[in-house]
Amino acid sequence: MNRVLVTLPLAFVASAFFVTASITPAHASDGACAAMPANIRSVAEKGDAATAKKALKLVRTGELLCDAGNERAAKKKFEGAYKTLGVAEEEYAQLAK
Repeated sequence: MNRVLVTLPLAFVASAFFVTASITPAHASDGACAAMPANIRSVAEKGDAATAKKALKLVRTGELLCDAGNERAAKKKFEGAYKTLGVAEEEYAQLAK
């Protein structure tokens, strides 16, 4: 009986910890969803209209993915927008910080 009284509360604490740890990253927001769209828009303003239109379409898709909680896929869209605009990977890595 003593084992049950000790083990049961520890099991609840451990399970609560793992549930919390698994839920938190889905709702946590990295800088990608906050900073990258604005940076891409500022770069797009300086480029030609056709390229900017393609990049802004990728940005809009990325923002929708951010709203859905899929930041990883959104970041890929944002990186695609940078590539469309001709920004080097090192440059947009610096812009995303």
